[in-house]
This record gives sequence, C-alpha cells and structure tokens, in this order.
Amino acid sequence: MNTRHFLIIFFLFALAVSVPQSLIATGNLKSAPGLLDDTAGKAGISDGDIGSVAGKSINIALQLVGLIFLLLTIYGGLLWMTARGAEDQITKARDIVIAAVIGLVIVISAYAITIFVTGQFQ
Repeated sequence: MNTRHFLIIFFLFALAVSVPQSLIATGNLKSAPGLLDDTAGKAGISDGDIGSVAGKSINIALQLVGLIFLLLTIYGGLLWMTARGAEDQITKARDIVIAAVIGLVIVISAYAITIFVTGQFQ
C-alpha cells in the first residue's frame, strides 16, 4: 500500500470517528439551529435569512471580480507600455486586456440577468 493511500484512509477513518463524537458532545441535531444562530452572530451576520447571506456573498464575489479586472488591466497596460515595439509582447498585453474586459462583461451580464429574473418573481 502506498503511503498516500494510507494517509487518505487514515484521514477518512479519523473523520468518520470524530464526526459522531462531535454530535454527541453538542447534544443533538435539534439544537443545531441555535448553534448556527450563535455562530452567525459571532461572524457578524445579523440578519439570518438566506437572501441576505446570498446578497452579501454575491457582493463580495463581485468586488473580487472587480479587483481581478483592475489588476489584469493594470498588468496588461504595463506590459503594453514596456513592450518597446516588440510585437509579441504587445499582442500578449492586448490579449490580457481584451480577456479582462470580456470577463467583466460576462460577469456584469450575469448579474444583470439575475437581477432581472429575481425582479420578475417579486
């Protein structure tokens, strides 16, 4: 038996043994909503409905996509500025900027479609 297989089997066995013990230690599954509310309070999530949590998650994801777009655009612009006429580097920089813009358009379109569809249900 390979060492990697042994470690995987050992990890799965340890997980299988520890999960039931953690359920016994906390009581039972009926107390899970209270424990989840406590955890949400400690995490700073005041409103416990799924829509609020999903909205915050989407907002964080869009901020991350915007940051990635900004970094790719700056990187592509720097490559273009420092190309000194080298066609292969200019092509690479232009492709990076175009790919960043296409990605941003796709994400904004998906967000707009989501807002439109969810607006129809309300």
